[in-house]
Amino acid sequence: MRFERQRLAVCFLLALAAAGCKRGAPANVAAEVNSRSITFEQLEKQYKLQFPNPSPEVSEDQTGVQKLEVLRSMIDNEIMMQRAEKLSLVAPDSDVEAKFNDIRAPYTQEEFQKQLDARKITAEEFKAQLKRDLSIQKLFNKEITSHINITDKDVADFYNANKGSFNLPEPQIHMAQVLVTPRPDPNVRNLRSDKAQNDDQAAKKIQMIEARLKQGEDFAMIAQNFSEDPNSAPNGGDMGFIGESSLEQAHADLRKLVTALRPGQLSPVIRTPEGYRILKIVSKEPAGQRQLNDPRVQQTIRETLLNRKDQLLKAVYYEIARNEAQVQNYYALAQFGKYSGGGK
Repeated sequence: MRFERQRLAVCFLLALAAAGCKRGAPANVAAEVNSRSITFEQLEKQYKLQFPNPSPEVSEDQTGVQKLEVLRSMIDNEIMMQRAEKLSLVAPDSDVEAKFNDIRAPYTQEEFQKQLDARKITAEEFKAQLKRDLSIQKLFNKEITSHINITDKDVADFYNANKGSFNLPEPQIHMAQVLVTPRPDPNVRNLRSDKAQNDDQAAKKIQMIEARLKQGEDFAMIAQNFSEDPNSAPNGGDMGFIGESSLEQAHADLRKLVTALRPGQLSPVIRTPEGYRILKIVSKEPAGQRQLNDPRVQQTIRETLLNRKDQLLKAVYYEIARNEAQVQNYYALAQFGKYSGGGK
């Protein structure tokens, strides 16, 4: 009898909690972050931006999963933006205009408008996104990157532990990549936990990535957030040095493309057996042993160590920020209610 009373009490409390969740969900609000709303209109717009042409084969359940992933990313961005505001790190309008003009510079007015139309956003909406991105970057620089100290000893220790990798037996190409694969893979780990499930999704995702890179977004950050290569994504897509002889095994068109690219250049989207790739040529190096006092060796090691620490600390920072934020994901609650019977 006592157990039955306890069970009924628990059920009653759960029912009250569920009812409270329903009453507490404001109209047209998908989520709240510290009482600031993310509307369903904003969610739908961001979803269409990331999945502009959804396949008719995608089920309602799959669409729900995609929207939950998009919303989770929006929640994370809102958490970071609020932190930037609290620390007075919001990018000034002058920085936003400068970045906007840099991105627009390679295009005619008509071409740039076509880019905006393809993404279904206005120039003002694009500037608002730039302001958010620049503000979050300022936050990361102040809270994370500025605190990372790579000492001369760190560099020397890394060089001595990896000296063989600086002895280049043949000309080498230092490359980075963003990879999107068309198959489900539980081993994929990127900051957004973003994974294409089929070829159609993969093709659309790489198009979205290419558009963002063309608009001037940082390659390493894009790779960390979206690349599906578990080996290179944590390092900003860095694949290290690849010998020229390795290219002999590659398809002739790919070999020709990589050979023609100059340091700093990006490739177009490349379809390979593994999926879709965008490559970046970091540098091209002649054969021979590189010494520790070589400025290129110093820079490579410092960037490698910085990227490793930066990746770790960003992941930690996200987790801490999520724990400290007050988040209500009403869309997730509604989806759960649908399938648990709570939404009936």
